[in-house]
Amino acid sequence: MNAKNQLAAILEIGSTGIRLLVAEIYGNDTWHILDRAGRPVSLGRDVFTSGQVSRESFMECLSVLQNFRELIAGWGVADDDIHVIATSALRAAKNRDMIVDRVRQETGFRISIVEGIEENRLMYLAVRFALKNDFPLFWRANSLIIDVGGGSTELMLLRRGKMVAAHSLRLGTILVDQQSRLATGSAVFQERYLNENVRNTAELLRSEMDLSYVRTFVAAGSDARMVARNIGWEFNENCWIADRTAFIKFIEKISSYSVEECVKKLKIPYVDAEGIIPGLLIYKLFLERTAANRLIVPTVSIREGMLINLTAQVDPEIQEEFFSQVIASAMNLGRKYRYDEAHNRHVASLSLVLFDALVQEHGMGRRDRLLLEVAAILHDIGMFIRSSGHHRHGQYIVANSEVFGLHKDELSIVSNVVRYHRSELPSETDIDYIALQREERVLVQKMAAILRVADALDRGHSQQIKSITVERRNDMVFITPSGVHDTSLERIGLEEKGNLFENVFGYKIMLA
Repeated sequence: MNAKNQLAAILEIGSTGIRLLVAEIYGNDTWHILDRAGRPVSLGRDVFTSGQVSRESFMECLSVLQNFRELIAGWGVADDDIHVIATSALRAAKNRDMIVDRVRQETGFRISIVEGIEENRLMYLAVRFALKNDFPLFWRANSLIIDVGGGSTELMLLRRGKMVAAHSLRLGTILVDQQSRLATGSAVFQERYLNENVRNTAELLRSEMDLSYVRTFVAAGSDARMVARNIGWEFNENCWIADRTAFIKFIEKISSYSVEECVKKLKIPYVDAEGIIPGLLIYKLFLERTAANRLIVPTVSIREGMLINLTAQVDPEIQEEFFSQVIASAMNLGRKYRYDEAHNRHVASLSLVLFDALVQEHGMGRRDRLLLEVAAILHDIGMFIRSSGHHRHGQYIVANSEVFGLHKDELSIVSNVVRYHRSELPSETDIDYIALQREERVLVQKMAAILRVADALDRGHSQQIKSITVERRNDMVFITPSGVHDTSLERIGLEEKGNLFENVFGYKIMLA
């Protein structure tokens, strides 16, 4: 191995099994897969039945992880380059903290529980890699990416290649099978139950995108890959294509199979066979609501997404493209709540000018800049509920929404910045603010201080000040608007909202 290359191991603890990927990462941000392995473990069946991982399943899980530890050691992967993630089953387990601790004690693996929105992010990275530039329609037309798992279904909607929404639905194969067993257990009930869930989901998604306008259907996940290999054709090394009609007919053909027949005829493990029919029905029911005439089926998973995440950290082009999808998702959330798009986008633009001009003063990084931009885009979203107290309403909406690419901790920061974009100052009597880590509270104050100034510069929501330049002289920060304007309203706004900026940074801010 070249000295500049790096070995990495990705372990995924899922609902139906534990899967390993070992890769060599090259200095040019590419990689080569050295090894793959997987073992079935029914964690999801335990969790979605009793709410926790049983002793028996945990011991089986531990045995698999110890075996993988030996395999990883054989490749010489350093501990710092081993990444262990767990998805919906462990995420939902009541005893997950004890499981995580025991695994660390017994194997040395540090498990990271990924949220549903983080699964979406990793899957998007994997899909983007698999499609490359071979599917121009994906970037031009409306698209749906769907990944059906044991405990959840991850779903992303894109309008002309830009992220509209990302959701983690509590609709997984094990959960559906569980409901079916509680009822009649028949295939008819299962399809009726799923059809009702998909119909309700489609109605909820209508405000974001009508599924009938979707022309590109991307089906990720092992079940979809199995079907594609049976009735589709290989398009490139990371992607298969399947005809819509053939896909639906194949699922209708096997929908009455028993678990034993699935194992025998489809040549899949028993643990996968238990949930394959409901999983494929979910794909089918969503597909039938779209205008897509074929399916794109990537052969990659969130494990490849993790690899891309490792390499993308040093690839500014990939990072900036990803950030643009985060912003697109935030803007769509604003549209859902009928925000004043012109005002909010203008305030976001002014916020970024202030951020970039004052980097030495605030010391924040590129990711913080992204969070500030999201907060600025959404700062008035609470107006949907009521103008009075809209900063508090906005905090609630943001904290309880999903923005593609942002995990809960980041949404907590953004929602607090939204809360403090006007009137009251950050306070230790605010439970949501105090719940943040100390470093996060500092970020909230810095971002809110900048956002208040930017918001004041468009107090009349008329974009009177089109652009600004920012200059610091001694203990003063001067903002100079381009052109000649009547800025009396903005000056009043700056006097009202400049106090937090002065408190945080120690500079008096003035409109020149």
